[in-house]
Amino acid sequence: MQAATDPAPPPNRLKPRGSSQGGLRQYNERVVLQAIRLHGALPGAEIARVTQLTAQTVSLITKRLEADGLLLRGEPQRGKVGQPAVPLRLNPDGALAIGIKVGRRSMGVLLVDFTGAVRQRWALDYRYPDPGQLLAEIGARLAEIRSQLSDDAFDRVQGVGIAAPLSLGGWQTLLDMPPAVAARWPQTNLRADVAALTDLPVSLIKDTAAACVAELVAGRGRSVQSFLYVFVDTFIGGGLVLDSHLRAGLHGNAGAIGSLPMGLAGHAGAGGSNAGPPAQLLSVASLANLEALYRQQGLDTAAVADDRALQAPWLPHTQAWLADAAAAVALAVNNAACLLDLESVIVDGSFSRSLQAALVDSLHRALDSYSWEGVTRPALLPGTIGSDARALGGALLPLHANFSPDRDLFLKIAVE
Repeated sequence: MQAATDPAPPPNRLKPRGSSQGGLRQYNERVVLQAIRLHGALPGAEIARVTQLTAQTVSLITKRLEADGLLLRGEPQRGKVGQPAVPLRLNPDGALAIGIKVGRRSMGVLLVDFTGAVRQRWALDYRYPDPGQLLAEIGARLAEIRSQLSDDAFDRVQGVGIAAPLSLGGWQTLLDMPPAVAARWPQTNLRADVAALTDLPVSLIKDTAAACVAELVAGRGRSVQSFLYVFVDTFIGGGLVLDSHLRAGLHGNAGAIGSLPMGLAGHAGAGGSNAGPPAQLLSVASLANLEALYRQQGLDTAAVADDRALQAPWLPHTQAWLADAAAAVALAVNNAACLLDLESVIVDGSFSRSLQAALVDSLHRALDSYSWEGVTRPALLPGTIGSDARALGGALLPLHANFSPDRDLFLKIAVE
């Protein structure tokens, strides 16, 4: 799903390829849709060139897709010779999807169209996630979406994708969550409970993996084949993309950098302690840490998400957090680069673009302190999606399942 501000991908990456052999009608339709999604509006001849399908096959496919309401014809473009070319583009109304982000401090719901653009958004902030409150809010939002859409539009909603942490009841001390609330989460089946609220298909994905999906499909991932994705939120987390595919790992925890230790067990220094295990990355480089610094000074903690973070009186506390967070993330990046030989590290989060830029700049300097002998230092890039990434990644699950030619791109990590 192409983000409005994201540049078109270089032509040598993620090129959809079709086949003119029989029996592949649906696959080839998806290849054509993917080509237009990646490259923008294209005339038939260009679609044939990009997909390596015959002109006749492309003509038949585009006519079917146009009849199905998935493609729209643009104005004819006259060249110097021959017939005018008619560009074909995705019909935003061709399909819709709902993405739900369930976070540790907030919930977000997005209605997304076929191009990946956000049609509507809803948000709810809270001190800690309570299963009953969240399910009631989700039910209300799903009912509101149904009431606002015509029958025809609702028939085009492909499903609901939920992005949520694997352990919403965990780290209760850091989150100041009542034990009784935390105890309800192990007994809560979020996917099944949401499925009981709607007739739409419902899928579930880890929140940081969903954010990584959004960057993979709608952002820089269209031109970067292998990267570690770092998402800074209440807790920092991440995802791992290798060969343009999201890798989940055996237990769905691949890229879970928040749990990385900051030192050696049983050793003092580097975040470690003789008294027990070393601190985890999430206890140093999360927005919860920055909120705590603000709270100690009686400052509005909501500033972590906006431009006030880099203004007085928040600035000195933000600078202290940036120094600690960058040093901690740099250790994670160095370890990941040694293990995985990454092309890039992409950094995003639920903060302002100015704070993102400041973190990336601080991380560049922190990485300079490491020896890169024997390993290639990965490129460091800012993410392009921002705070919508997790809900958008959730919405991409049903859209991708029904319209992408590569079903294995990330759907294997969906929890059924």
